[in-house]
This record gives sequence, C-alpha cells and structure tokens, in this order.
Amino acid sequence: MADRLRKIFYILSAGGTLFGALAVTRSYMSGDKYTGNEKLYGKTVLITGANRGIGKETAKNLAKRGARVILACKDMPKCHKTKAEITSETFNKNVECRLCDLASLESIKNFADQIKKEEKFLHVLVNNAGVMWCPKSYTKEGFERHLGVNHLGHFYLTNLLIPKLAESSPSRVIVLTCKDHIKGEMNFEDLNSTKNYNEKDAYNQSKLANILFTKELAEKLKDSGVSVNC
Repeated sequence: MADRLRKIFYILSAGGTLFGALAVTRSYMSGDKYTGNEKLYGKTVLITGANRGIGKETAKNLAKRGARVILACKDMPKCHKTKAEITSETFNKNVECRLCDLASLESIKNFADQIKKEEKFLHVLVNNAGVMWCPKSYTKEGFERHLGVNHLGHFYLTNLLIPKLAESSPSRVIVLTCKDHIKGEMNFEDLNSTKNYNEKDAYNQSKLANILFTKELAEKLKDSGVSVNC
C-alpha cells in the first residue's frame, strides 16, 4: 500500500512539475497582453497570413477597434471562413480577403498593384505570414522557402507598398519575428542553403533577416512619416 501511494505521489509530482513548466513557458512566450482601448475608425490595416494564429487574432482585435482590415492570404477558402468569423464576432463588415502568396513574386506584385489601385489609404502593414521548420523546398522563383517567404516575400511586398504607406502617413510597418533570430547567422556564402540544409538553421536565418531588414528600413524611412518596428 505504501509503495502504491509513493508511486501515485511521484506521478502527481511529475505531472505538477510538467504543468508548471508549461505554464511558465506559455507566460514567457506570450508576453504582456495589451489592454488599451484605442479605436481605429478610418484606418486601413493589411495583415499577411491572417487566416490563422497570430495573424487571425490580430485581425480580429483590430476589426473590433473599427479598422478596415485586409486579410492577405494564399488559401482563399480559409480566408473567407476567417472573414466570416471576424465579421460575426466583431460586427465589423469592413473586412476583406485578398489573394497573396508570399512564395510567388508574381502573386505579390499582382496583390500590391491591386492594393494601390483599390485602396485610398494604407495606414498599417503587418508582415505576419511565415513558415517554420519546413522540409527542404523552394519558392516559385527558386528561393529556399524560409528565406523566400519569411523575408524576401515581405521585403518585396513592403517596398512595393511604401509609396501608398507614405501617402497615408502617419503610418506603420510591423514585422513579426521571434527570439530564434539570436540563434541565426546570415550565411552569405550560401543564403539559399543548397549545400548543408538544416530546417532550424534556415528558419533562424530568415528571422535574423527580418530583424536586419526592420532596422535598415526604419533608418531609411525615419523622416517619411512611416515608422517601422518588429
């Protein structure tokens, strides 16, 4: 009986330790929750990869604040499902789906042209979409997928939309990255990871590229009325 009780106690203790570790990790990774109640009536926000995860929750929150929200996604059925969910929950009907595949420069160009033609303003660009730890694969133009989608796709999109952002100033570019950038190294001898591919190294490199891009763009646009942050 005593042995059985010790075994049960051990299992419960191990479970409690695991639960505690998961709770601490979740708290550490999630950061502080923003509690401001600012409204965004009259503002247009564009979010890439907005049909799930961080992008979806960002879109939902900004829609609640009254913004016009453009969901830039490559999967249109999922995008329209997300749009329906957001409009139902926030009562904001000013939410739109637009096709944008960040693994295709042609798709990015077509999307940017559409935004510049159809939208009077663009106040916020949220570069959220991304891939993580993919098997070795490439974008339509032959770029390693992490670098191509996470960095180069957003680099191209942002530069195409800078004139519209400047016209709408004060405006903002937000680049999502993660703490894994500190593990990253820019392999300028083999940016496309053709020699020794490791999915985590490729991902970390793309996140470091996000940081470097953000810093350089912030400096370039510092007097333009367009702020850049990550």
